[in-house]
Amino acid sequence: MLLQHGAESTLVVDLTRRLGLALGIEEIEVSLSPNSISVTTITDRHCITTVRQCPDHGINMHVITKIQHLVVMTEHQVLDTYAAAARLQKITAKRYNRWLVLVMVGLSCAAFSRLAGGDFAVFAMTFIATCCGMLVRQELAHRHFNPLLNFGATAFVTTSASVPGFYFEIGNNPSLIMASAVLMLVPGFPLINAASDMVKGHINIGVSRWVMASLLTLATCMGIVLAINLFQLWPWMR
Repeated sequence: MLLQHGAESTLVVDLTRRLGLALGIEEIEVSLSPNSISVTTITDRHCITTVRQCPDHGINMHVITKIQHLVVMTEHQVLDTYAAAARLQKITAKRYNRWLVLVMVGLSCAAFSRLAGGDFAVFAMTFIATCCGMLVRQELAHRHFNPLLNFGATAFVTTSASVPGFYFEIGNNPSLIMASAVLMLVPGFPLINAASDMVKGHINIGVSRWVMASLLTLATCMGIVLAINLFQLWPWMR
């Protein structure tokens, strides 16, 4: 669950070992790969190894925090084995209302346009373009499209929605609309986790996450360039 929801590798290994020791396991070893986890437990001279697939379920810090609380409660003997297992089964990924997320992401990107020197017309157009792109991103994610296709399509729609700003010369700097609206597609969390994993010795997972973040960035760039070429925006960007 930790790997599926975006926890860094060191945290996954540490919490797994702490939970095992708190539940009476004599020795526990954890091995991670980008898509799976292998755990070996030793108790009463019996060794058991299990391997589980870890498909990506998206970043969700609520799940990670709940698991951390569970481990701490188990270490303090508030929960026994059965209570910990029952509580673990009840942990689910809670998400904010999609319309609230859409509005807040739109406002955040619009705020970047203001910080970059745009006026209120640029602010409004950035908000609209970001909301259009975010709506597409949410719909594609809901239908379980490939993340690379999702990012590419979102970048294309977001850039396309900023085109009226160039054609009708809205605001003091229309190029800020396009530049700010696509900031929601920057894969910051995967890049941070990738760097953290590599620094802390989990090279394989760190490289895997770095490559995935780079591919998402490439897909975003391709979507932006496709929209720019389709609507012939190069003259306005010089």
